[in-house]
Amino acid sequence: MSASASKNPSLTAAIRNHRVFGRLPASIQASLAKALMVQGYEAGVRLADGESFTSHLYWLMDGAVELQDADNLPLLSLQADEFFGLDQGGDLMACAAVALSACRVAQLDHATLNALRQEAPALAYFLPQGNRHPRNALAGAGTETDPALNLMTTPVRALIKRAPITLPPQTSIREAAQVMSEKRVSSVLIVEQDHLFGLITDRDLRNRVIAAGMDTARSIMDIATLAPMTIDVQNPAFDALLLMARHNIHHVPVLDGQRIAGMITATDLTEQHSTSAVYLAGDIYKQGSVEGLQQASTKIKRLQQSLASAQASAYSTGHIITAITDAITSRLLQLGEARFGPAPVDYVWVAAGSQARSEQTAKSDQDNCMVLDDSYDEAQHGAYYKALAQFVCDGLDACGYVYCPGEMMAMTDTWRQPRRRWAEYFARWTGQPDPKALMLTCVFFDLRAVHGNNQLLDGLRRDVLERTRGNSIFLALMVGNALTHQPPLGLFKGISSIRSGEHKGTIDLKHTGVVPIVDLARVYALAGGDDAVNTHDRLLSAAAGGAISEQSARDLRDALEFLAFTRIQHQARQIAAGVAPDNYLNPDTISNFERSQLKDAFTVVQSLQSVLGQRYKM
Repeated sequence: MSASASKNPSLTAAIRNHRVFGRLPASIQASLAKALMVQGYEAGVRLADGESFTSHLYWLMDGAVELQDADNLPLLSLQADEFFGLDQGGDLMACAAVALSACRVAQLDHATLNALRQEAPALAYFLPQGNRHPRNALAGAGTETDPALNLMTTPVRALIKRAPITLPPQTSIREAAQVMSEKRVSSVLIVEQDHLFGLITDRDLRNRVIAAGMDTARSIMDIATLAPMTIDVQNPAFDALLLMARHNIHHVPVLDGQRIAGMITATDLTEQHSTSAVYLAGDIYKQGSVEGLQQASTKIKRLQQSLASAQASAYSTGHIITAITDAITSRLLQLGEARFGPAPVDYVWVAAGSQARSEQTAKSDQDNCMVLDDSYDEAQHGAYYKALAQFVCDGLDACGYVYCPGEMMAMTDTWRQPRRRWAEYFARWTGQPDPKALMLTCVFFDLRAVHGNNQLLDGLRRDVLERTRGNSIFLALMVGNALTHQPPLGLFKGISSIRSGEHKGTIDLKHTGVVPIVDLARVYALAGGDDAVNTHDRLLSAAAGGAISEQSARDLRDALEFLAFTRIQHQARQIAAGVAPDNYLNPDTISNFERSQLKDAFTVVQSLQSVLGQRYKM
């Protein structure tokens, strides 16, 4: 290994030509050149681990580097111009970096980086704290970073504090309570021959035993949650948060393959300061009326503000906010079934649009539908499902999710149909597409089951993907429809704001920013028969399947994250000011650096729209 100080003149040129650093004012570039230390490494050298990995930002100038986990297993390969390191929180998935080839790496300590961020706050957006999703700091310098953001890169393994406490199924309730008291745990797993049967919690003891006056000599299987939801030890802790928030559970068994590794609880996540979503969801499920849900839903804007202040990525913010929408929807359906009686035939309530993609913000309308079992009979069952759908859609509107202007909701008879009718819809839309059919495909191809029998949707989506894969005529029409949403760039590639009307002088971050990327990713998914729904996930799949290059997919993901994050920060500022959040940003209210990045993001989208247009030219 050889080291050289940052006086190397090639460093100055590299900074000037870098996609991010080159945008900085000359004075900041000069400060950066003085602060960076460049080192060369031979292949196989471990260039960062332990505290040095977590306390420094590393810039891979050339060559290739592999990131490894705590067990020295490979996680990710990085190429020139990518960043790594600077993870705050410990026990993160990426713990070390090893040179895959001869390379040069520039490093910057945390204190110096913070000083640079003070001079150019938007710089922080491009300097990730973790390896999966960028951390953003457009909210401004000096904002405290929420340790919860580490949930994106913290493996579930890191939250397990002790070996699993297990009991065989024949254990009595009294014996289980004694074990829980002695071990000071709030739950135990029911296991026999290494097979997980269920779990019991202290809440089960209160509600199902003491309150019900049950004989404590009976088996714990009589009060257990059987076949509980589980999570793999390698999943990010963020997945555990969403699982708890969406299903109103506070204990999740952790598996290492088929082996039981332990248990994590909402309290474990509380220590990561990120369970406001879990507890808000829990509060939602406690409500017994629409009025109660309406009151609980007022906390959603504050949750988004908290996430924005914590510099959470748009990816994680979208998933968290959407999890709350799912909880409200599920609770409304439960209240509806309590009012109108049990459902006469199976159904699944399906989210469409941004809720389906887990990309919601506090400013969202509702798009939904119902898929009913084919045993549905209009004469016998129609009135029930009409009343249930109306109740839920009215409840969502009361909670701030306004009615869809195009009436694409389950309360509309057309979008509350048995599975066979939905199959007919998609066959017609994909076989003989007209402008309306293309618009409906855009809405109803982005579908995700929220409540009910998920299998009713799963089979339908598989059938649709078989129809769209390789259907060049349909795909060409979809591309033409997607190209109607153009980024706001003028003739000379400058940002072009709205010229007249209520929003004069602004740009629409949703319809001319985020939506064009959503449209591109949807076409890739339709063309490749990919069942991913989230836009970020679709772009990953498109790159893996060869529909788009790795570099183009990365550029689109970065553009999506930047535009969506800018939109969330804009809405958070409006909420703080007591103004109703919208999607219209005045470019004059942001820095030159941010305007430059907006223009770059729009240029990336426009370029890839052109490529797709040429590929599917009619």
